[in-house]
Amino acid sequence: MSERIVVVGFGPVAARLVDELLPAVRTGLVQLLVVGQEAEAAYNRVMVAELGVGRTTPEALAMADAAELEADGVDVRLGVKVKRIDRARQHVVLSDGTNEHYDRLVFATGSRPVIPNLTGLNPDPASPVLPAGVTALRDLRDAAVLREAVAAGKRVVVLGGGVLGLETALAAAEEGAQATVVHNGPFPLGRSIDRGSGSVLTSSLRAGGVRMAGNARSTGVETAGPGGSFSALLLEDGSAIDGDLLVLSCGVRPRIELAEGCGLPVGAGILVDHHLRTYHEPHMFAIGDCAEVRCPDASCLDCRTATGPSGLVGPGWRQAEWLAEYLVVLAQDGQEAADALEALPTEKPGVVVLKARGINLALAGDNQADPWDEELLEAGAASGRARRQISQWADPEHGRYVKMTTRGGVLEGLVAVGMPRTAAELVVLFERSSELPADRSLLLRLDGPDQLDSGATSNDPQRTVCRCAGVSAASIEDSVLEGCSTVGEVSKATRAGTGCGGCHEDIKGLIEKHFQATAA
Repeated sequence: MSERIVVVGFGPVAARLVDELLPAVRTGLVQLLVVGQEAEAAYNRVMVAELGVGRTTPEALAMADAAELEADGVDVRLGVKVKRIDRARQHVVLSDGTNEHYDRLVFATGSRPVIPNLTGLNPDPASPVLPAGVTALRDLRDAAVLREAVAAGKRVVVLGGGVLGLETALAAAEEGAQATVVHNGPFPLGRSIDRGSGSVLTSSLRAGGVRMAGNARSTGVETAGPGGSFSALLLEDGSAIDGDLLVLSCGVRPRIELAEGCGLPVGAGILVDHHLRTYHEPHMFAIGDCAEVRCPDASCLDCRTATGPSGLVGPGWRQAEWLAEYLVVLAQDGQEAADALEALPTEKPGVVVLKARGINLALAGDNQADPWDEELLEAGAASGRARRQISQWADPEHGRYVKMTTRGGVLEGLVAVGMPRTAAELVVLFERSSELPADRSLLLRLDGPDQLDSGATSNDPQRTVCRCAGVSAASIEDSVLEGCSTVGEVSKATRAGTGCGGCHEDIKGLIEKHFQATAA
């Protein structure tokens, strides 16, 4: 007898779960119902800003085709909400008036944008009311609003100094809009980078045509534009930043209210164990932005230091792939066989990359300590454990900065601005927990004129090019050998480039390298 699985939510992570479960659906082992609140099937939400500035299309962002899934036997309900979950009867109550039974239920509800508590905005998390000219840039309709403003060369104000906000402002400025980033603190990404890299990044953003307003506390929005639309962002010091469109980029919060409403324990996200099962409820699971992997075992060291949902698509995809295997084994061989599977591997600290025309930034781990900050450098140095060491290099005039935080020669943190080849090598070393060369300057030379002129780059075929999907250079090269000649074709064949899009230039470079060698 087949198991009926209900997936609540239809974003990128849910799309990966559905894709992995399709073989079991086709054989009749699993019955699958997917409930999506939006009218569209899953699309790449991370790339919405690229759509908003006209650099991609809705078709290129699509990650699922509802008609094809229906033809394969998946029941897809779009534009429908789950109003309530009846755990006792194992039913979901839908907004279209139907009740649906489940044997297993998967929360893939994702996250919603944080709406700041500003005068003129209704920050109700369930249904915020935003005036015309204010958008959180979360879905396709938000992208259309940004596209209209950029196409008309209007003034775009971005509130928030995170990676997505910076990428949006840079792209809007490059496409002809007047873009301003407003953020609290002396420099953007203030929680992730140090003063030196923050200063260099700010200068690089200004050189890229973005106006920067730091140390700015927003208090409200002025709506004196046409039809009561946004006209200015009001600041605490009494000043205002005029604009035609306000893009809110103030972070996201996991959507946990549905799970909380049916009595499931929650923290920052829906609490799940290392099998992605919700607490005290073996029939229910959570993946992606809404899931917080923190098992109930107080002795678990991994969970003791867990920080909640990562907010990155890569970990969500790995959860979806693992859970698909678990659910198939569960349906086919039973609970004992499923529980015998190796638990979900603990995620390594994430690497954050900002890539734009003329700007390259990579960061990971803890970068707050300075070379002479003895208290921070000695932190954790006990029972023979090595102290932290800092290697740092800056060339503000040319927009370059590198910092390496090591312990026993192994990277614990990195930040690199304007040094793309050094950054790429440091990321590889960080992800592999490899020891750095004793002479750290060898890494800086990767961005030297001799290396740039020769086009030198890492030749390791096993290096990870797409961190979101975990795709190596060798896999991409194989797809090119099999006939893929564009980034889109490689993405379709390997899934590389379907996440944040930061690897598109690297994929393009591998394609060009192949055809140059062929021509020679």
